[in-house]
Amino acid sequence: MIGSSDGSGARNPQTEAVPGAAGPSIDPADVARFSAQAAEWWDPRGPFAPLHRFNPARLAFLRERFEARFDRRGRGAFQGLSLIDVGCGGGLIAEPMRRLGFAVTGVDASTENVGTARAHAETMGLEIAYRAATAEQVAAEGRTFDVVLALEIVEHVVDPEAFLKTCASMVAPGGMMVVATLNRTLKSLALGKVMAEYVLRWVPAGTHDWRQFLKPDEIARMLDGTGLTVSGPFGVAYDPLNDRWSQGDDADVNYFMVGVRD
Repeated sequence: MIGSSDGSGARNPQTEAVPGAAGPSIDPADVARFSAQAAEWWDPRGPFAPLHRFNPARLAFLRERFEARFDRRGRGAFQGLSLIDVGCGGGLIAEPMRRLGFAVTGVDASTENVGTARAHAETMGLEIAYRAATAEQVAAEGRTFDVVLALEIVEHVVDPEAFLKTCASMVAPGGMMVVATLNRTLKSLALGKVMAEYVLRWVPAGTHDWRQFLKPDEIARMLDGTGLTVSGPFGVAYDPLNDRWSQGDDADVNYFMVGVRD
């Protein structure tokens, strides 16, 4: 039921996107929505409260995958490895990734989001390379990373296949890419769209377009030919009785896909 480019936002046409930014990862309406609430990213009771509840399950999944891929354990275990968080929002994932030891680059099409993320990281004493940029701009520089994260963003881009291929091009040899998104099922329509937006009001109405949700086999197909070996889906589901998210076999709503490069 979560999926909003690392959050959700209200409507405000007076926002600032990356100058000259255009391409398959840019939807101006979505950039405007997320920019409008940039200052509220770190309020656990604010508009991004669902992501704060969702984050422990996301982080647990990511850490398990990193440990298995790089055979490292412990705090700061990933020193010397690089990671890019595409669509980083206010930094809810970038900061814990830095604490794990990664050299983190966070990019977002919203300059407001980047400003919020940079300011919060500075108050936490965390060195993170935040940029107002798109995946296409970074990829055009020829940069590669040990880990590429595209979490809750692909359902918001104009051309998901082009976007995913761009992200895949930034995976270094021996590296990995993690995609998190929502499945296009009747269950996700009921829970990820109707329930989340109109009943629970976790995110503002209109945040998601169910037609833009992707099935796992569609993501696998889009990544075909990129040199990545793709696995998944890996489901994560919400338990309303305990108000928490956990990993499981249910990938009907939220799920991860993982791609690795030999």
